[in-house]
Amino acid sequence: MINSMSLNGLLNERFFRNFLPIPATNRLVVGQTVPDFQLPDINNGTTVKISNYRSKQPVILAFTRIFTEKHYCPFCFPHIKALNERYEEFQNRGIELLLITTTDRGQSKIVVQDLKLKMPLLSDPSCRVFQTYEVGQALGAPLPAQFVLDKDGKLLYKHLFSFLDHNASVEKLLASFDVSG
Repeated sequence: MINSMSLNGLLNERFFRNFLPIPATNRLVVGQTVPDFQLPDINNGTTVKISNYRSKQPVILAFTRIFTEKHYCPFCFPHIKALNERYEEFQNRGIELLLITTTDRGQSKIVVQDLKLKMPLLSDPSCRVFQTYEVGQALGAPLPAQFVLDKDGKLLYKHLFSFLDHNASVEKLLASFDVSG
């Protein structure tokens, strides 16, 4: 979704670095511990390290495409809104939901305000974590993906972007915990 017709900020180094299509090649398999990372949480003013959740609670990593603070991927915008609207449902089940974007701190602060985000928004403008998780890229940004982790940081479920199935629904993400027992 485009909130602005202005291309201001859209054509930046990150856009050109991620312009050429590279398909998702993520090789993580169910049961494998996911790679650790550390990113700033713009919504809460803290730093999040994924390994800090191990042995404590399950986590969903929701990689999303936000090009700038006013330019959202049309497939990701409704997904972000759905996750945000149901964030309390994840929390009530003891699940942390981490939204990960490539927008920088300044852009991310505007996103948090504009969308009234309740969930943590992790900023990865270098795209390092997106690359580590091998989610692919196209047309100026890494592709969206979702990774569901058990409380020990092991992969329960992953969803990689395709034009036929853009993002895993909230229902699918919640159901992936029910299957694991």
